[in-house]
Amino acid sequence: MGTLYIVATPIGNLGDMTERATAVLRDADVIAVEDTRHSGKLLLQFGIATPMVALHDFNEAERMTQLLARLGNGESVALISDAGTPLISDPGYQLVRQAHAQGIRVVPVPGSCAAIAALSCAGLPTDRFTFEGFLPAKSAARLAVLARLSSESRTMIFYEAPHRIVECLVDMAQSFGAEREATLARELTKTFETLVQSTL
Repeated sequence: MGTLYIVATPIGNLGDMTERATAVLRDADVIAVEDTRHSGKLLLQFGIATPMVALHDFNEAERMTQLLARLGNGESVALISDAGTPLISDPGYQLVRQAHAQGIRVVPVPGSCAAIAALSCAGLPTDRFTFEGFLPAKSAARLAVLARLSSESRTMIFYEAPHRIVECLVDMAQSFGAEREATLARELTKTFETLVQSTL
């Protein structure tokens, strides 16, 4: 049996790429990536010539079968996302689940994770937290999810698209109360990194 490596990559600053991640990506037989164009630039930057295959939401079932066959034949597969730690609001869950079911070794190669990076510098309680990922794009559906979370006392981590951030914050203020503390973190580790601490 081969090994499936779950490899974290930088969320912005390329200096956050670990030596271990670089070595694993270089030595793997194939790298499963969300977007070959995006990941191709990262691999080129680090001189990694390992072949890539696309694994995204639209082809995960089909691609998973191919990758599991390769793993079953003793090859090593490295899974990366466009940025940060794979499977955190990214594809790959089914591949990892099936690899475990088939007795294939799954190895984490830890590194950057946007959710944890944001939590660590948010100035909000970190002893108990919950990751909620992306909320629905439509306001009515988003408000329904937020209503279910309205009594949550733990720090909540959400991802949101830049063009929806204002609508999302308005809905959060309506659901959680305008005085609830919040931190907005964007472009972490990049040139225009921004942290805004206030109330909703």
